[in-house]
Amino acid sequence: MSGPPGRAALLLLQLLLQLLLGLPGLLPARPPGGGGRPRYEPTWGSLDARPLPAWFDEAKFGVFIHWGVFSVPSFGSEWFWWYWQKEKREPYVKFMEANYPPGFSYEDFGPLFTAEFFDSNQWADILKASGAKYVVLTSKHHEGFTLWGSRYSWNWNAVDVGPKRDLVAELALSVRNRTDLRFGLYHSLFEWFNPLFLEDATNVFKTRKFPTSKSLPELYEIVTKYQPEVIWSDGNGNAPDTYWNSTGFLAWLYNDSPVRDTVVTNDRWGVGSICTHGGFYTCSDRYNPGHLLPHKWENCMTIDKRSWGYRRNAQLDDYLTIEDLVKERLRQMGAWLKVNGEAIYGTKPWRAQNDTVTPEVWYTFSPKEGKVNAIFLNWPVSGTLELGEPQAKLGETQVKLVGCKELLKWVALGEKGIVIALPQLTPKQLPCQWGWTLQLIDIN
Repeated sequence: MSGPPGRAALLLLQLLLQLLLGLPGLLPARPPGGGGRPRYEPTWGSLDARPLPAWFDEAKFGVFIHWGVFSVPSFGSEWFWWYWQKEKREPYVKFMEANYPPGFSYEDFGPLFTAEFFDSNQWADILKASGAKYVVLTSKHHEGFTLWGSRYSWNWNAVDVGPKRDLVAELALSVRNRTDLRFGLYHSLFEWFNPLFLEDATNVFKTRKFPTSKSLPELYEIVTKYQPEVIWSDGNGNAPDTYWNSTGFLAWLYNDSPVRDTVVTNDRWGVGSICTHGGFYTCSDRYNPGHLLPHKWENCMTIDKRSWGYRRNAQLDDYLTIEDLVKERLRQMGAWLKVNGEAIYGTKPWRAQNDTVTPEVWYTFSPKEGKVNAIFLNWPVSGTLELGEPQAKLGETQVKLVGCKELLKWVALGEKGIVIALPQLTPKQLPCQWGWTLQLIDIN
């Protein structure tokens, strides 16, 4: 039923490597002002000059959790409400007709979102075991339901309706008490069917009733109350950043908020800002440019090819891994990182992202040790691995398989390229089951 575990773990490992290579070293930036703590102006020129906090560059691997009222129908996508009520897509309409009585509204799902099995300590333990260094929870998706008791979302929040619990507070407390992960929050700027937003949209965003009375107060609320170190903004509703007053909020966040020194932000702050302004770039969902970029970016990838949240109608081949990935595969990722973590945490991009000769080889660089890490996902049947990028130095270059003590023999291929003789190991002797790291010391 579950499929081969080796393939499942390999796919998750590939995802981690894509995310890792998407995080190049910090760009030099000169903050405005001189001496003391810099002050940032509410302009993109000033805000974009803020250096990204170092912890994010070193973390490499995080977990994104989508959870909300959409988890109750758990059909199709977290965009269920929109597809059912606005676009009236046939599968969603038929699903409701077959499973719920006439007149059933999306708001009726609210009391059914009980979260009775939610154990924040269990979640924190799984996240810790995964080797992740940060987690981001959807505090509010486009449906407008907040997972905390927001004063600005009356009777449409997890404290007033459904769980009757502050889910954000519970997870934040467990993560901080039981792990070393950084805690972050996703927040949707717009809401599909909020009357204030729809009124502003009708006025071509010349009025700003929704951001001033709903969206911005919520952002200030979650920052001051939960102090997230990642703010993952989303959902601009086709409105410009000036409508959202994004630069004003970010100036406060960087200058005066309780997380001003450590918080990182993304690039989804209004039409025109994505992949252009903000902290790290996301550019598009599941973004992977395939080459090194000069700006910090994140590959925000799903385990389900079609949805960001759980859906009951998913097929096994819709998942990048098996059904139990959230528990089993995250723990396997943690086990892999215990062996190979030095090739992931705190590393920088090398001059090449992938090898030019052998596919599925990824490079990172450990600046403190001066080592190049070559992570290869397929163990060659021949017992030798050819790499086209390294420039080895006779009598000086050393090659080692992480998890094994012995140095490996190698032969240079002219000015560039190297053939490495891998150790002859049984499956039980391998340092890990999927994906192995070669450390190259003293190469050009």
